[in-house]
Amino acid sequence: MTSPAKTKNILVGATGSVASIKIPELVRLFKEDPTVDVKVVPTEAARFFFKAEDVDADMYTDQQEWEMWKKKTDPVLHIDLRNWADIMVVAPLDANTLGKLANGLCDNLLTCVLRAWDPCRPVVVCPAMNTNMWNHPFTNKHLDVLQKSLNFNVIDPISKQLACGDIGIGAMAEPACIVREVLALLDKPTTPNLTEGDLI
Repeated sequence: MTSPAKTKNILVGATGSVASIKIPELVRLFKEDPTVDVKVVPTEAARFFFKAEDVDADMYTDQQEWEMWKKKTDPVLHIDLRNWADIMVVAPLDANTLGKLANGLCDNLLTCVLRAWDPCRPVVVCPAMNTNMWNHPFTNKHLDVLQKSLNFNVIDPISKQLACGDIGIGAMAEPACIVREVLALLDKPTTPNLTEGDLI
């Protein structure tokens, strides 16, 4: 008799890129795997691009974090989510949040989760932004910090006609591609063993 497969807890973060319109599809594709459980953490800007009722997963917002905490013994939402997740997938990752993460800023629920993140657990980020923003020198600098200092996995954007009408690289990778790469990463026998010293 085989034991049931362990549930894969995937925390999906969404930021203020128009690619956040694909959050409902991304969640649906993840949940096609019966071993996957999904929770979603959108920034306030991300919520502009989709309706909560279209997302088949529990969703957590900045407002909920503040409403949950009344006194010292109350739960802290960003810590609870950090402890729950086996992996965090930020899709899309806009230029603003990219800059925040690379500089250690944490001024909303999503960035607080990642500031408290266990470095032994994987993080996948999927940048999405205008071509001119993608080509800006800060983008490469910030991605370098995420990959080399924080060991984040980056799924590069693709080239297509963007929401602004420009044609070029900057569109978020397709949800099916993201799902394949994330599940393959979770199915690896081991993930890199990092210590606090590795991140200095």
